[in-house]
Amino acid sequence: MKGFSGFPDGKLRLTPVPNLFFSDLLPIIDNLAEMKVTLYAFWALVQRDGQVRYLRLADFMGDPQLMQGLGPTPTLAAEALLDALERAVVRGTFLHVNIESADGQTDLYFLNTEKGRAAVEGITRGEWRPGRVEDEPVTLLIERPNIFVLYEQNIGPLTPLIADELRDAEQTYPVRWIEEAIQAAVTNNVRKWRYVLAILERWRQEGKQDGIDSRDSQKELRRQIPDQYRDIIKR
Repeated sequence: MKGFSGFPDGKLRLTPVPNLFFSDLLPIIDNLAEMKVTLYAFWALVQRDGQVRYLRLADFMGDPQLMQGLGPTPTLAAEALLDALERAVVRGTFLHVNIESADGQTDLYFLNTEKGRAAVEGITRGEWRPGRVEDEPVTLLIERPNIFVLYEQNIGPLTPLIADELRDAEQTYPVRWIEEAIQAAVTNNVRKWRYVLAILERWRQEGKQDGIDSRDSQKELRRQIPDQYRDIIKR
């Protein structure tokens, strides 16, 4: 194990970290690489100039100290970095925007702060672009953590397997359907992902009627219970 000689005497440069990181975020981070990448982002963003601060994927990969701490070989370190960034996006710590330009795809990572959210919204509306690609046409692919957060808040802990299934569901069903199916699971007190999938598949096969009146929404949600779950629903 490599040792640390300790902090020297005298004034040291400090990196500001929000108190919410220690009270809300630190207790729920369960992956060492994600922790390292998150703390690194706090430090690296302070080094940036300007009102809008973000990190590119290349910025993470271009720091040899960070990469050495993520894996014993460049390949393993890169895999650990990509996994850590994905976890941080799913958790809601980072906002991820993939910009496709004439130079290829560029991955941008913002902290999920008011300024970060405003920057992402500005990019999606075409009101702001990163400096090096300002004059180039872009098409945007934005990774939204909403569905993952919704799952954790209403169904249960997010595992890598469930995260993969959520991504597959996003490719198969409209995001609004998934949100409503999770709502149905909560309403019917069956907080299981398989139950949510059963609802989505039923909607896909039988057709989904939108625009349910709020007065009838609870009744409609119960009517859409898949047959295999009807005997366990509390009425």
